Amino acid sequence: MTDRFRPAARMAGIAPFHVMEVMGRAQAAAAAGRDIVHMEVGEPDFATAEPIVEAGIRALREGHTHYTLALGLPALREAIADFYRRRHGVAVEPRQVVVTVGASGALQLALWALIGPGDEVLLTDPGYPCNRHFVRLAGGVPVELPVSPDTGWQPTAAQIEAALTPRTRAVLLASPANPTGAVIDREELARIAALLRERRVALIADEIYHGLIYEADTCTALACDADAIVVNSFSKYFGMTGWRLGWAVVPEALLRPVEKLAQNLFIAPPTPAQHAALAAFEPATLALLDQRRDEFRARRDLLLPALRGLGFDIPVTPQGAFYIYAGCGRFADDSSALCLRLLDEAGVAATPGLDFGPHTARTHLRFAYTTSRERLGEAIDRLGRLLA
Repeated sequence: MTDRFRPAARMAGIAPFHVMEVMGRAQAAAAAGRDIVHMEVGEPDFATAEPIVEAGIRALREGHTHYTLALGLPALREAIADFYRRRHGVAVEPRQVVVTVGASGALQLALWALIGPGDEVLLTDPGYPCNRHFVRLAGGVPVELPVSPDTGWQPTAAQIEAALTPRTRAVLLASPANPTGAVIDREELARIAALLRERRVALIADEIYHGLIYEADTCTALACDADAIVVNSFSKYFGMTGWRLGWAVVPEALLRPVEKLAQNLFIAPPTPAQHAALAAFEPATLALLDQRRDEFRARRDLLLPALRGLGFDIPVTPQGAFYIYAGCGRFADDSSALCLRLLDEAGVAATPGLDFGPHTARTHLRFAYTTSRERLGEAIDRLGRLLA
């Protein structure tokens, strides 16, 4: 009877999120009455900004509940293109913008339209785990580039050049990166873009944490390569995680393949969410979102020196996103076991490095500063008592 529902062979290469074990235990502990400080969750703790919520309610009341075109609401595609012009000084044609079911949907469309069996995609380790799985599901081969604090947790053009083979089809870069918060330097990004143009390799840029950059210059890959495939999201900076909306900017040659995939996979992005997202680009909304960015920076500035003071190894200051990727070798040789200990004995939930690739998995964990400064202070006190 079990053979009847035997999973496809391709599922063997798809790993679960290890943080889900931590989240499950944390939720069970909270349900039993324990006070848990959640630092494992990779989403803003703020509710969606009120102008966006009101626009969503208005869309529902006005009956905007039917399908849009597969590539999204024309007005939203125009608003996103205009956002690139205003914020980055980059010209993007609205027809290049593909509205998607979250950034995950954008990455799937881009990779599955581009990658075939045996094609190699270079991506960083540590890095967001779903990316390598999307490559495998396309029949491609994820080639992981180990990155370290020596290069600011980002790859260099020289490292990428050394890893290119005749089968390399694309390089996927994330800036700011999950789990490190690392931002790639503008000059290095330009060198990488020039290299890939010369070698006829696609550049895919994961920019879902754009807007949450603190000291570094915010540079979209489109400023270095007009044909880059850029993925972004309404989840992180815009605070719309549950609305499930993202976008991709794609070159003309990929528009029709991406459209056909979107029609078959999703039909269309969620219509009320698209109407709500139009309000995300209003000046008052952007001002509120920038205030929230400043709060994330204040949280980072509170948590970072405290973790260093406790003995966590964090040689590079994260410049964006809302994560700190901390070396924990002083306390344990297995970050997964340490995460469970932190939860069970201190009531602090964090993410083990195993989720982000094998390169630094056992010696690192990720803290998300997606809770209030008061709660971060409580977590620091608890960790101090446990690890002293």
